[in-house]
Amino acid sequence: GCIAVSETTGGSDVAAIKTSARIDEGDYVINGSKMWITNGMQADWCCLLANTSEGAAHRNKSLIIVPMDAAGISRQKIRKIGMNSSDTAQLFFDNVRVPKRNLIGQEGMGFTFQMLQFQEERLWGAANSLKMMDRLIDQTIVYTRERKVFGKSVLDNQSVHFRLAELRTEVECLRALTYQAVAAYVSGKDMSRLASMAKLKSGRLCREVTDACLQYWGGMGFAWDNPLSRAYRDARLVSIGGGADEVMLGIIAKFEGTLPGKS
Repeated sequence: GCIAVSETTGGSDVAAIKTSARIDEGDYVINGSKMWITNGMQADWCCLLANTSEGAAHRNKSLIIVPMDAAGISRQKIRKIGMNSSDTAQLFFDNVRVPKRNLIGQEGMGFTFQMLQFQEERLWGAANSLKMMDRLIDQTIVYTRERKVFGKSVLDNQSVHFRLAELRTEVECLRALTYQAVAAYVSGKDMSRLASMAKLKSGRLCREVTDACLQYWGGMGFAWDNPLSRAYRDARLVSIGGGADEVMLGIIAKFEGTLPGKS
């Protein structure tokens, strides 16, 4: 499966999507396109967010299950600088018909449902990054201990082992924040604020850890098949996918009561 939400005109701004699904003789007739769809090239079905009525942008959207072998669907692969083990596609819908029974939940509730899913995705993004950063720091310790420069190991330089100690501390802080958010989620509490904080911190910390550790590998870190270079490319997506850093900051500011009101 895949989730088909983002468009060229509506990525972080989900309310701005243009894809429509109009009722005709008991079917939804879908027209539009979707961008940055993970798993889009191989998915058998998609969970599509589309405008099913006129009116307020937060109340006119619905989630619809769309079989990807339906007539009128075409796909185009998107080439990326990283995350190449995960295919990404642009999807096109040209008068695609699906039964109205493929609606998820209630019509008009799609935006609300999707926002709830995004919070789970953001929490997963933070949790998913923890072991990766632990592993990169571990590998960097091993390499810098073995690598000799000017008669001693790279790790013996205070600037290196102190920096790695700082990075490890930052990862543990993120782990505590993520676990706190998960505990709130499991107990049925609203974890939107904590999930947004964890997502923001994980994206920025991934960039910090990969950049710092790659530096200590020297030229080897810049080689294409080095685990650090792959993480350097792949982890950059964490600050974009599932809601950009700036969106997370806006959500946090809203909870803080510091977000300016719309005029």
